[in-house]
Amino acid sequence: MKPGCWSHIQLPLAFTSNRTGNGDVYVLTFDTGDLKRLTFDDGNDQLDAWSRDGRWIYFTSSSRDISGMNDLFRVGVDGGTPMAVSADRYASEYFSAPSPDGKGLAFTARGTAYGQWWRKGHSHLDECELWLIRDMSAPRYEQITEGGAKNMWPMWSADGNSIFYVSDRGGAQNIWTVPAKGPGADKDARASQSRKGFAEARPVTKFKDGRVLWPNISYDGRAIVFERNFAIWKMDTSTGQAGEVPITRRGAAAGPSVEHLRLTDQIQELALSPGGKKVAFVVRGEVFAASAKDGGDAARVPNSPFNESQISWAPDSRKLAYVSDRGGAAHIYLYDFTSNTETQLTRDTAGDAAPGFSPDGKSLAFERDARELRVIDLDSKQERLLTTGVFERPPISSTRSFVWSPDNKWIAFTSVSGKSFTNVLVVPAAGGETKQISFLANVFNDSVSWSPDGTFILFDTSQRTEGSQIARVDLIPRTPRFREDQFRDLFKEESPRTSRTAPPQENHPALSDAQNTTAAAPSANEKKQSPKPVEIVFDDIKKRLSLLPVGVDAGNQEISPDGKWLLMTASAAGQQNFYIYSLDELAREPAVARQLTSTPGFKRDAQFSPDGKEVFFLEQGRINVIAVENRTPRPLAVNAEMDVDFAREKIEVFNQAWGYLRDHFYDPNYHGIDWQAVRADYAPRIAGARTPDEMRRLLSLMVGELNASHSGVSAPFSANQASTGRLGLRFDRAEYESGGRLRVNEVLPLGPAALAGVKTGEYLLAIDGTQIGSRVNIDELLSFKTARRVLLTVSTSSDVANKREVAVRPVNTATEKGLL
Repeated sequence: MKPGCWSHIQLPLAFTSNRTGNGDVYVLTFDTGDLKRLTFDDGNDQLDAWSRDGRWIYFTSSSRDISGMNDLFRVGVDGGTPMAVSADRYASEYFSAPSPDGKGLAFTARGTAYGQWWRKGHSHLDECELWLIRDMSAPRYEQITEGGAKNMWPMWSADGNSIFYVSDRGGAQNIWTVPAKGPGADKDARASQSRKGFAEARPVTKFKDGRVLWPNISYDGRAIVFERNFAIWKMDTSTGQAGEVPITRRGAAAGPSVEHLRLTDQIQELALSPGGKKVAFVVRGEVFAASAKDGGDAARVPNSPFNESQISWAPDSRKLAYVSDRGGAAHIYLYDFTSNTETQLTRDTAGDAAPGFSPDGKSLAFERDARELRVIDLDSKQERLLTTGVFERPPISSTRSFVWSPDNKWIAFTSVSGKSFTNVLVVPAAGGETKQISFLANVFNDSVSWSPDGTFILFDTSQRTEGSQIARVDLIPRTPRFREDQFRDLFKEESPRTSRTAPPQENHPALSDAQNTTAAAPSANEKKQSPKPVEIVFDDIKKRLSLLPVGVDAGNQEISPDGKWLLMTASAAGQQNFYIYSLDELAREPAVARQLTSTPGFKRDAQFSPDGKEVFFLEQGRINVIAVENRTPRPLAVNAEMDVDFAREKIEVFNQAWGYLRDHFYDPNYHGIDWQAVRADYAPRIAGARTPDEMRRLLSLMVGELNASHSGVSAPFSANQASTGRLGLRFDRAEYESGGRLRVNEVLPLGPAALAGVKTGEYLLAIDGTQIGSRVNIDELLSFKTARRVLLTVSTSSDVANKREVAVRPVNTATEKGLL
């Protein structure tokens, strides 16, 4: 996010790059072309500044504090292990600036401004202060600005007497200055002391609106450059005069060319055909289909630069419905594989979502404008409104927010009530009165399922601070079934034996061959039993809701084709996996949730095969299949080929981002912002973006126009992202920077080193035989070593006289954070 930093000594350039999947700090020497990587942890490291003598690079990282809290580090320009210069646990520190004499450090603390610097306008969440450490060898914290404002990006004057920074204390963001000596340092400072005990700060620039971003002060302290209104500005520090720097671009800026991709992962959605022989999936907003048995090269369904999603198979497994945002609004399309034709089914400007076929394939239900549940007749293409409600919009909503009854006569759906409670309602598919069938004071829901025999409905339900549960609504009063009746039923099913002396059946000449053939071979319609009519008894239905004792934090769920098993996504011990739970009343064993998968990757879109023996699902963007009985998994390798033109894709991404906020933002007035005008302002800027990172930066600035918290745009997870093993150790910075020795000054309880008996005061001499030194980064030595055996050489002294070796199993960053 931040521009690179030039050194004032030999003109190398320091910068942050995510080429390894994480944000790491690099140094490029122009004279030689040498590129050196300085940080190797798996957190996001943000470059802050060079030391004035060019020896150190300061940066912010969230890898060593709880949650997303940041600490301040520095690392030698020639490499080595980064050392914390300010690591006040449980407090976020960022945007560090070393003093000109190299002894002190100014920085920003508290607030969330680091994570949403693009936010335009004031927010209490972003309020932060400037703090000062006057001597880093003996840290003592001193607050130098008042709270109640966003105070960021400190910059020292060349003489070290004052600090410039960005603040919104006066309403708009401006460059401010505050004395660095502190209110009690001398007579002049005391004279400028504010009533609250802080040195008197004053604004330097006089802007009335706009954002002031990423300022940088010159080496001689005479000028500050910064971003404002998509331009570079320069301010004279002595006069406060600021103006835009005229920049003329020459030549053609380099950008990504059309790239041919052959993707085997990054799959976003999965749908198994009802016949079980085909899979459809979405990758990078494009729909593909392949064999469910062999996988292989997938066929691309529509070929458009627009986003397609929310795939749904027709019952005959020959047609596929999906949503596409062509034309600026989400419409439903139907693709016929037998004729290779695509048909647009809906055209309303309000936007449609969540297509779902009726079991007989004659109708398609869908949601419109997050307020209407509609059905379209696929022969006549006529649509009708069934009911209204409050639904969630994609991409936040689940595509399983409604379900057809097995007999095609009803639709059950979830809707949000006036009190923000989410419950299940049913409506006749032919039209009629909508009736509520669940009455829980819960807020969240992901999916609803109808049992194959039509007698009950399942849905997941939860509150924000509680685990999710599976609720069952019996549509008719439930009659208990007994295992003892199974034996008695054997006598009812058994037919009497034919007498051996019975005369042979007589052939009647009057019966034609055609009639004999018809009698011997039932028609296809006769072979397929008609679904049993679904009956709903609404009297006392409120009392027929029960919570299944699944014992896990359950999410999306699906009922097996035979109705005997419940498949659900659930979290346990911090890991997400699939579980099955028996719904069979006649089962001999008590119903308990049985774990089906046991891998740590993110999973979604689980669905039974038609015979119920396998489950297809996505894990880490790949299609997998697992046998229900023996839990044996197998991958289904598919290949999706496409050409990606960034020049076209970035426009589609922009349209999606702008449209999602148009449809989802909680305030219909957009905090007083003209959202259409924002689109007009940012569209040409997005068109000029040359890289995905530049595009995401512009999108974050666009989101920031709304002055809303917890919003922004970030890069997707990288499959190449490195992981760094953690030992649960902290080290003495002074001893390492002076002599290259890692002396332990903290051992985290229950961490890998603590369990191996490493003590405070001991020295870490080597990792897996590699000796520790001033230019050795232990994060590099521990890359990809999580949960592996690592041999540490430790000693009670800095020499090898009393060394010993201990084996440890490093943990990941999240686990170490949990030990703090």
